[in-house]
Amino acid sequence: MKLDQQRVKKFQTFIFSWWKTHKRDLPWRHTHDPYKIFVSEVMLQQTQVLRVIAKYREFIERYPTVYDLAQASSAEVLRMWKGMGYNRRALYLKKTAQVIVEQYQGIFPKNEKDLCSLPGLGTYTARAILVFAYRENITIVDTNIRQIITHFFFSDILQKESLIDEVADQLLPKGKSWEWHQALMDYGALRLARPCSGQALRRSFTLRNECASQGKRSNKSRLKIPFRESNRFYRGRIMDRLREGDIHQSDLIKEFTGTYGKSEDFILMILQGLEADGLISRLQSGIVCLPE
Repeated sequence: MKLDQQRVKKFQTFIFSWWKTHKRDLPWRHTHDPYKIFVSEVMLQQTQVLRVIAKYREFIERYPTVYDLAQASSAEVLRMWKGMGYNRRALYLKKTAQVIVEQYQGIFPKNEKDLCSLPGLGTYTARAILVFAYRENITIVDTNIRQIITHFFFSDILQKESLIDEVADQLLPKGKSWEWHQALMDYGALRLARPCSGQALRRSFTLRNECASQGKRSNKSRLKIPFRESNRFYRGRIMDRLREGDIHQSDLIKEFTGTYGKSEDFILMILQGLEADGLISRLQSGIVCLPE
């Protein structure tokens, strides 16, 4: 899909004009340290920005360099991670820090291939480090940016990732990758996440209609299990319990079956999953604890 250059320039002007008065002041935007960018990007995965801000500052204060994180125990990092959810991210942070120290002399790689080889890093996080730390003039596409492109250029009709990436590449202003992606992320989070109103709404939809291609909108409903009944809920509760201290497995099972009314087999299944993910240790003595 080839975009008209006039349309590209108009869209760039629109986004930068909006961002001029709506940009967010986020702590990780005041650094180009690849370690700190890496920490912020992992924290931001599936977690709201407001929750991340305080934890990011606390985490960086505790582990100001990649060397500090590499030397920390897994248990210590998991305790520090309390309240963030998706606890495997904490282990990925520590494991990656160890690899950076042991294999790269404490310096994050400057190419996508090597970054993607690090524990838990995918294409998006690798490219985010290249853009926000090393100011590479490449595109990154997160949920917000994908939503923006889909909204303005495809009338909110879902498209293949390859097509979204193709459009994103054409929209990138040369030499302004850092600013462009920050602007897009802010617009997606602050504007598309809530209804527009008044003149701003009309302007947004006018520009969208100029950029959009025709098609039908398709929506699919998804059956969701209440979080309170999900395995992730009980994984989180067990992790929080172990952050308070070690406990014998039989006592933990008794505590959780009594509190939540779940079967012993169910709690054992959750424990086995946590152990398989490296998030807990079950000792021969019967003690359950965070991994060291």
